[in-house]
Amino acid sequence: MIDSAARESRRGRRTRGAEAGMRRPDYRMLRNPFLPQPVFSDDQIAAVHETALRVLEELGIKVLLADARDLYRRAGALVDDDTQMVRIGRDMAAAALASAPGSILAHAGDRSRDLALELGAMTFLSGCGAPNVTDLDRGRRPGNLADFENLLRLVQSFDVLHMLGPCIEPQDVDNHLRHYAVNRAQLTLSDKFPFIFARGTPQVEDGFEMIRLARGLSDDEFRAGAYCYTVINTNSPRQLDIPMAQGIIDFAKAGQVLIITPFCLAGAMAPITVAGALTLQHAEALAGLTLAQIVRPGAPVVYGSFSSNVDMKSGAPAFGTPEHVKATLGAGQLARFTGLPWRSGGGSAANTSDAQAAHETQFALWGSVLAGATVCIHAAGWLEGGLSVSFEKLITDIEALQTIAELCASTPGDAEAIGFEAIAEVQPGGHFFSAGHTMARYRTAFYEPLVADLSNFGTWTEAGSRTATERANGIWKRALANFQPPPSAAASAEILDEFIARRTKEGGAMPVS
Repeated sequence: MIDSAARESRRGRRTRGAEAGMRRPDYRMLRNPFLPQPVFSDDQIAAVHETALRVLEELGIKVLLADARDLYRRAGALVDDDTQMVRIGRDMAAAALASAPGSILAHAGDRSRDLALELGAMTFLSGCGAPNVTDLDRGRRPGNLADFENLLRLVQSFDVLHMLGPCIEPQDVDNHLRHYAVNRAQLTLSDKFPFIFARGTPQVEDGFEMIRLARGLSDDEFRAGAYCYTVINTNSPRQLDIPMAQGIIDFAKAGQVLIITPFCLAGAMAPITVAGALTLQHAEALAGLTLAQIVRPGAPVVYGSFSSNVDMKSGAPAFGTPEHVKATLGAGQLARFTGLPWRSGGGSAANTSDAQAAHETQFALWGSVLAGATVCIHAAGWLEGGLSVSFEKLITDIEALQTIAELCASTPGDAEAIGFEAIAEVQPGGHFFSAGHTMARYRTAFYEPLVADLSNFGTWTEAGSRTATERANGIWKRALANFQPPPSAAASAEILDEFIARRTKEGGAMPVS
């Protein structure tokens, strides 16, 4: 009889064997091996772009921040301060597209984790921005700092997650101090590319200063490179609110990465057709991109897309649907039309980590991969349309991401790989288990699953008949038990704590609404 402890011991020996020189896959800098798949013709994409320009010129976008309206005005836009409407000429949009960089070098805490954000690159993030967190042991609960830190530890532990993000909202920390806790956790627990909230200039400047302190950068060095990013969401349809507009200004001034993402749900905040939703999305993304380039020509901007549909019976958002995939494919065509790196969105509307959650997330993932997305946010752990992140689903989704990452590696097709000699060695009716060709490669030939159980039914039953979700529960717990922060990140704790203590004494910084 093989019990679960013995099986885990075997898994541990395999892991130690890998560390001793067995299979060592590299998931850090992925290039997409698939040809981008279209959903529209070239003429249709050109028509979407043309119509988006018409939306900006004739209908305009409502901009709630007076300073942003003034910047648009000085650049040549038609601005009505009474209605807060800004009409952007196509010449302004064209100039913005021409000045935005097609490739962005994102500097991580460890140079080996730097990322080139450009078409053809492929970068994955965990689920972000959820108010709740869930796991098998404690169930669903409001997000707190301890869970946020543990999710960051897991993100750091798996190379296939390339950037950090605000996995959950730590609601046990007051708003005026929360950004200190979030930023400290990122900078002391991880050496990956960090996220900074755009919740008003004081909080943004605090975040920038914490990165400068942790990385040992002067102000000029920080502004000369991209050391962090934020996500800017427009308020579809056709509105840019105060914190988001201010965020564009703050990050563009500092030369930090802006992922400008309209959230266009077809049938709710956007036209019900995929083409209509993408037209609105494109117009709003161009409006934000134009503001960034007005502030600082050459500011690093990632074109954002997160369009899906809603359930027309309840109004609830849906993900991993055919419409979500089609919208992602179309967004990829628009991004290639502009020449910019771009962001897509994964995720699931399922309420728990089950078959629905898995297939919705994987359809959304394949949509992103086949659309050629540079950055895929919500690729792991996201449930309930963004209302929760699951520890177990984070792990099971990482299995899917690692499978995609394996497909990025080249597949040998030389004479040795074709293996005529191996075929000649094994007689008809024999087997290849002990063939020389097999023995030379068996340690490194195949991907070893993280979660999947490849044992037969009897062995699986004797080991406790655990589901993938139950196995994932043990995996994330072991990962946390074995976690050690990168020494360079941990070393920044003292200087960050001094800064946080001083700023807390000064009253912190309230978010802007």
